[in-house]
Amino acid sequence: MSCPFCGDASHRDRRALHAHLVAAHAGSIEVGLDHDKSRMYYRVTCPNCEYVVSQTVRPRSTDQQFLQEYRAEIALVAFDLLLYHFDLAHSEEPAWQT
Repeated sequence: MSCPFCGDASHRDRRALHAHLVAAHAGSIEVGLDHDKSRMYYRVTCPNCEYVVSQTVRPRSTDQQFLQEYRAEIALVAFDLLLYHFDLAHSEEPAWQT
């Protein structure tokens, strides 16, 4: 499976690609507070089509320490959602069918 960010095709399955994304591309995930500073969010953009995966994190909370403490877990969720998009929009044989 090829990485949508760097093209590395050495990943034997979705799990390995998911681990690679978190280890090598976590910086691609934007985390922060929305414009009125009332909700935290994460956002990652598909490098192939500019589709944006974005979700709020713990709505109504603005604890910046939470974002730092759980950044790895947030990355796991964000990349998981991005991989589902990638499978549906950019793959002839989705990984979740194999």
